[in-house]
Amino acid sequence: MNFDPASYHFVNSGEAEEIRASSVLPAHRENIELRTEDGLTLVGELALPESGEIKATLVTLHPLPTHGGFMDSHLYRKASFRLPALTGIAVLRFNTRGTSSPRGTSQGNFEEGIGERADVLAASQFAVDRGLPNRWLLGWSFGTELALKYGALPPAAAQVEGAILLSPPLKRAEDQDLDRWAESAKPLIALVPEFDDYLRPEEARQRFARVPQAEVKGIEGGKHLWVGEKYVRQALDEISSTLLGAPITLPSQWLGPMASA
Repeated sequence: MNFDPASYHFVNSGEAEEIRASSVLPAHRENIELRTEDGLTLVGELALPESGEIKATLVTLHPLPTHGGFMDSHLYRKASFRLPALTGIAVLRFNTRGTSSPRGTSQGNFEEGIGERADVLAASQFAVDRGLPNRWLLGWSFGTELALKYGALPPAAAQVEGAILLSPPLKRAEDQDLDRWAESAKPLIALVPEFDDYLRPEEARQRFARVPQAEVKGIEGGKHLWVGEKYVRQALDEISSTLLGAPITLPSQWLGPMASA
């Protein structure tokens, strides 16, 4: 059974409440389907601000599905729970081919980051077709490989403003992919945990030196999976600041209706 985002039960206590890991803030949430150029249907969710201007859009690319990555990987889920209400940022999440979550299972099979090119293009095109503004790719782990390999290729290159990379391993992405980003001159921000399992800040700075506009930010004390509310908040602050073009510290409390996931 597919999860229905309309099933969240919102309660207004009348007092400011702490935003916790399971807190869900108000948004217009809808289940969506993406169609790929090779004929697959991918399942996902779009979370929009409940009211007011949509200031920016995140097109999220999840971690490796063969190691538990999916559209509900915790950072992306929390981004969809918080950012529409706190920042006016729309969050598009979806399962790449062959990936399952409570939302459902996307058609196809895992293709080692090759066939997934069509998934990236389907997501960016969906955001364009829906008229969502200021579109950015947000990749995490395996998702950063997809952003690096395909985000600077047409047609996605003309559809997104730039990319934010969480814990980039730089295993599948090659020098030619980085060179393509360099040629694009589009912003590329890498958030690299101090104790990452695959690529740590100093090596990341060396690898991303091929991209003059790339900015590598080391996350003190952080690890690959971004476990802990401290690191979740830091990631969401950095993401929001990048998309909105100004330093932002998201509030830790919310006054208004809130649900629990």
